[in-house]
Amino acid sequence: MSSLVLLRHGQSAWNLENRFTGWWDVNLTQLGVAEAIAAGTAMAAAGLDFDVAFTSVQTRAIKTLNLALEAMGRLWLPVVKNWQLNERHYGGLTGLDKAETAAAHGDAQVKIWRRSFDVPPPPLAPGSAWDLSGDRRYAGIAIPKAESLKDTIARVLPYWESAIVPELRAGKRVIVAAHGNSLRALVKHLSGISDEDIVHEEIPTGRPMVYELDSELRAVGRRYLGEAGA
Repeated sequence: MSSLVLLRHGQSAWNLENRFTGWWDVNLTQLGVAEAIAAGTAMAAAGLDFDVAFTSVQTRAIKTLNLALEAMGRLWLPVVKNWQLNERHYGGLTGLDKAETAAAHGDAQVKIWRRSFDVPPPPLAPGSAWDLSGDRRYAGIAIPKAESLKDTIARVLPYWESAIVPELRAGKRVIVAAHGNSLRALVKHLSGISDEDIVHEEIPTGRPMVYELDSELRAVGRRYLGEAGA
């Protein structure tokens, strides 16, 4: 059996403000910090331990991982950061208030942008204040103009196969701290969830999801810490 934990970052400033965030780098709120520490405390209390950690290159996920590992006394663990674990890119919706966007474009259209499997939001406009082309983290990377969930899965799964799977096959205990949509990509793959059903999968902030994987890395169990049997 292999051990894998997926952890969505704690509440971010734009989660609190109900704004579309995506690739834009925002920090944790005080609640988000508390959620990350509580996640680490819960994992330690459950007897979980890790050999290697993976996260995105976005502050909210990195801080969540560090705070959780610190609570476990495991800040010394090796951590691998990669942009392919970033949140879905919300394109032209980045920075917008979700309620105001719904008022401007209609609930139905915003629901399609947010919840459809393969329809991306409008692309980021040239010269946008949210343009990341000058960010050193993404030097040499073709930054998307916008991503659907399908697009996000298409960049997350190759990284899963090339970087994370070898660690699991080597018997390593792995934690991945990332984002709602990049983790949804992994959940879809591991749990065999359909294109139609994955859009309804909600991953809460700061709550460790524990997978039990067999020798072929097939999921034989999935639970959140705190659930019965966790």
